[in-house]
Amino acid sequence: MAKGILLTLILALFSTGSYAELPNHQVWDGLLKKHVVEVDGGKATQVDYAGMARDRKELQAYLGQLSRVSMANFDLSSPNDQLAFLINAYNAWTVELILTEYPNIESIKELGSLFQSPWRKKFFVLLGESRSLDDIEHNLIRGSQRYEDPRIHFAVNCASIGCPALRNEAYDAAKLDEQLDDQQQLFLSDRTRNRLQGRSLQVSSIFKWYNEDFEKGWMGVDSLQQFFLQHSGSLGFTADDVSRFSAGKIDIEYLDYDWRLNDRVVNTNN
Repeated sequence: MAKGILLTLILALFSTGSYAELPNHQVWDGLLKKHVVEVDGGKATQVDYAGMARDRKELQAYLGQLSRVSMANFDLSSPNDQLAFLINAYNAWTVELILTEYPNIESIKELGSLFQSPWRKKFFVLLGESRSLDDIEHNLIRGSQRYEDPRIHFAVNCASIGCPALRNEAYDAAKLDEQLDDQQQLFLSDRTRNRLQGRSLQVSSIFKWYNEDFEKGWMGVDSLQQFFLQHSGSLGFTADDVSRFSAGKIDIEYLDYDWRLNDRVVNTNN
C-alpha cells in the first residue's frame, strides 16, 4: 500500500512538473538577521549566542518543523530546495548544540568526548532517522551524489572562527546559486584564511580535508590548482602570481584551523 502511494506521488510529480514543498525558513532567517553580525564586509561573522539563547524557543520550534519532514516529501522536492533545507538544518542544529552548554564553552570540540566527536553525536531527528551533524554533511549532502557542489563547504558552519562565515540570512532555493557563489568569494578573499605569502599559497585546511570535492569536475575543475586559478581574483593574485602558480613555482600550504567559538564579543563598558 505504501509503495503504491509513493508511486502515485512520483507519477504526479513527473506529470505536473511540480515539486513537493518543504517548510520555509523564515524563522531561521529572522534569527540569523537578529543575532549574526558581519565582520569585514561579511568575510567573517560573529554569533550572538546569548541572544540566540534568549530566542531558543523560536529556534527549537523551527527545528521541530524540520524534524517533521518525511524522506518521501524531501525526495519529491526540488534539488535546490533539498540543498537549502540541508544547509539550514546543519547550521541551525549546530547553534542548538552550542546552546546546550553555552556560555560555559570556548569551542565546539568541547562537546565531544574521547570516543566521539561532537559531529558524530546523534542528537536530533531528520528525515525519519536519528541523525548527527556528520550525517547531514557527509551522508545526506556529500554522500548522496545529488549535488556534487563543493561550494557547500563555504556554507555549512561549524561554530568556529576558522570556519567560513555563518551567513546572516537563511539559504533560499530561489537564490541558492547566488548565495553559494557569494559565500565562496567572501571566504577566498579573506586574507586571514587564504593568502599568498612569497612562494606559498597559504589556505584553509578545508581544502586539505575536502580536496576530493574540489577535484570532481565542478565547473570544469579537476584539481585544486585549477580551482585556485579559476578564483585567482578572489585570492588577490596578480598576473605574475598566476603565471608562477601555473608553472608550479608557488606551493600550497595549509593553515592551522582556529577552533575557538565564533561568539560575538560584547564590550560591556559601552
